Amino acid sequence: MQVSQDREEAAAPPERTSPLGLEQYIAGRTLVSGDGPAWKDLFVQVYSRRDRQEAFLVPAVAEPLIVWVMSGEANVEERELGGDWISNIVSVGDFFLTRSPTPYEMRWRSTGTAPFQVMHLYLSVPLFERVAKEVLGGDGPPALLDVSGGKDEQLSHLLALIHQELAAEGKGSQLFVQGLAQSLTVHLIRNYVSEDRQDNRQTALPGFKLRRAIAYLEEHLADPFNLAQLAVAVGMSEFHFSRLFKKATGLSPSRYLIRQRVAKAQQLLQETDTSIIEIGLSVGYSSPSHFAQVFRRETGLAPSHYRRG
Repeated sequence: MQVSQDREEAAAPPERTSPLGLEQYIAGRTLVSGDGPAWKDLFVQVYSRRDRQEAFLVPAVAEPLIVWVMSGEANVEERELGGDWISNIVSVGDFFLTRSPTPYEMRWRSTGTAPFQVMHLYLSVPLFERVAKEVLGGDGPPALLDVSGGKDEQLSHLLALIHQELAAEGKGSQLFVQGLAQSLTVHLIRNYVSEDRQDNRQTALPGFKLRRAIAYLEEHLADPFNLAQLAVAVGMSEFHFSRLFKKATGLSPSRYLIRQRVAKAQQLLQETDTSIIEIGLSVGYSSPSHFAQVFRRETGLAPSHYRRG
């Protein structure tokens, strides 16, 4: 398990920032499971969120995802890309379950006085498929229902026990965590299997590969785009990786890099006095005119107008 520094102490938010800049101020205290053997079947993050979050993209990954409200209450809205917002008022113990084959958007606004804290938990695909076969039989894993703002006391109890082990600072029991992961998976398969659809996620991009790819792009933001190197970093063929990355995010890898570059440029334009030419260079554009062209295409404004706005 890794524990990050409290970001509210480390950096005070500026008066204005970009969507990418906002992300670094969203989480107050974040707990992240490490790569140790106790957590091989789970990827868990606990966030203390700010009162308001603007819309952001939730990528589609192979693993089932549970988002569990641990503190506070909020109006959480979700929508398919380009669709209408669907609203749910959630409070402590409510949960979201998704294994969506396509990315979607989410935003929220806290409606209570208590801090809004949530836990994100991904179940590994091998565990899900193994338990599904033992519980249901059959050749392939089932599809899961999408749940927004659901209530489930038994699920909450299992998640609370997982959180206790996550917060144990290295003292968590490997056997206990693995037993909880199996119990949680059995509970989902017994109670949240969709009878109307077959699971078609065998060709989805595993979440750890998606996270590795995004981290690689962030680390090489100013470098020329190289699909071959990116695919090697993720451990997949170029064609297979490119197809599944687009399925998960809605964007090709090269297009996603452009979005990252522009978002970083927006942050620098809002938060620093760095010259526009230097900002363009820092995000991979040696030509000021090319940088301005790309920035205008993505935002509708020239970099100088964005800074003044």
